[in-house]
Amino acid sequence: MNPATFQFLAGIVKQRSGGVLTADQGYMLDTRLAPLLKREGMASLDALAMRLRSPGADKLAQEMTELLTTNESHFFRDGKPFDHLKELLPVLHKARAPGMPIRIWSAACSTGQEAYSIAIILAEAQEFGPPDLKARRFEIIGTDLTTAVLDRAKEAVFTQFEVQRGLPVRQLMKHFTQTDSRWRAKDHLRGYTKFQQANLLTDLRGFGKFDVIFCRNVLIYFDMPTKSRVLGGLAGQLAPDGALYLGAAETALGITDRLEPILGQRAVYRPASAEPVRARA
Repeated sequence: MNPATFQFLAGIVKQRSGGVLTADQGYMLDTRLAPLLKREGMASLDALAMRLRSPGADKLAQEMTELLTTNESHFFRDGKPFDHLKELLPVLHKARAPGMPIRIWSAACSTGQEAYSIAIILAEAQEFGPPDLKARRFEIIGTDLTTAVLDRAKEAVFTQFEVQRGLPVRQLMKHFTQTDSRWRAKDHLRGYTKFQQANLLTDLRGFGKFDVIFCRNVLIYFDMPTKSRVLGGLAGQLAPDGALYLGAAETALGITDRLEPILGQRAVYRPASAEPVRARA
């Protein structure tokens, strides 16, 4: 592949998704785009670049971007953010008026394991919680750039391998139904969730405010200006007493002044100058 071709294709991916492709990832383009090249009858990535330079190539550019976007997810990934959420829920519930929904955003949700992990926490909190918590309405919005993974999230069907990654057997048996070698989330979990396509680089105000935002292991794919832009956008959608969960290796410190860490928690943030979120460590 011509180096200029790589730079051109990487530029499209960055513009559309924010993801940065480095020169040593050329193999990824060869591997992930091979089926696209075959379908379109193109002999090489150079030919793809030439097609993308022509008018009317927007749909092809979006498909290429989605194919080069990394989608990795499993249930209760890293554990601690979900433990913190369990402690935070009663705090948010107490602070919200009756009838007001608590809204949770799973940004870059991939195939939905994070969103359904949150749904399990909500379902069990309402099952064993006080009557007023049982009456509380919760909304989980899962978004992703890639339509193929969103289709899978909506379907809520997971392989045996996928449910074995982080999902305890007790919760698997309680909240999922087995059909052959696959497991489908039960209606009570799916009732919490809604999935739709969204790009974190666009104007996010149409989503409204959220009490909790999960945007984990996403920033690692962005350069510093894009990280700042995305974090600023997320901060603008977060309730003053809400919480933003990043990946364990991610930080907002030194990137944006709109967020500050929650004391005693790793990679958990609140809007700057907001009232403290008092959840047990």
